[in-house]
Amino acid sequence: MRIILGAALAVFASLPAFADETEGHVLAYDRRAGIIVLTDKTVWVVPGEITLPADLGRGDRVLFEYDSAGEDGLAAINEVTRLAVALPEGTDGGS
Repeated sequence: MRIILGAALAVFASLPAFADETEGHVLAYDRRAGIIVLTDKTVWVVPGEITLPADLGRGDRVLFEYDSAGEDGLAAINEVTRLAVALPEGTDGGS
């Protein structure tokens, strides 16, 4: 019985969670619910233990680092990083 249990545990331990990342521009951010919607209409529910910038908002570029469970979808969001801050509306981005 222990051999079967040990073999089963080894099989489950060997199933990988694939690390992945994606980035995009914020379309909407609900601070209370921890929901970020990107301009490509993907919706990300960010766990409460992940700290986001207090001034995160529309147009900011963000990077999501997460674990994928393959065909089963998203396993966990590990980190959300703001890559760029959106320019104020009406601002010319030239140098």
